[in-house]
Amino acid sequence: MSQRIPIIKIRENLIVTFISDIDDLAALRLQKELTEMIHEENISGVNVTGVLLDLTILDMVDSFLGRLISNIAQSAATMNANTVVVGIQPAVAITLVEMGLQLKGAYTALNVDHAFEILDDLKAESEEIVE
Repeated sequence: MSQRIPIIKIRENLIVTFISDIDDLAALRLQKELTEMIHEENISGVNVTGVLLDLTILDMVDSFLGRLISNIAQSAATMNANTVVVGIQPAVAITLVEMGLQLKGAYTALNVDHAFEILDDLKAESEEIVE
């Protein structure tokens, strides 16, 4: 059985911290669980406005995981949640560029504090548009 990646809710944000390299099955499970959690929270009246993916521990990202991160961001955006990816290691960044992968729909941040600032700013912008 593949490992499970914890999803933690802090206010209106879901936080995913990768605690080890993950296999494809665990990555697919994460995408499904994260999308379902956004949906469940939104229908319960506690809107999820942000998803933070902390990749600090990952030394390598293959094309499958790179595409999956992009898919997670796009799925979250479809449900009105912004995604910020934090902790991309230099080797991971180089690999993503060499493979021509873009993290479409995702913002990037150097650290978790910066990621929360981005999510707060994006939430404030979306609230201004609604008003």
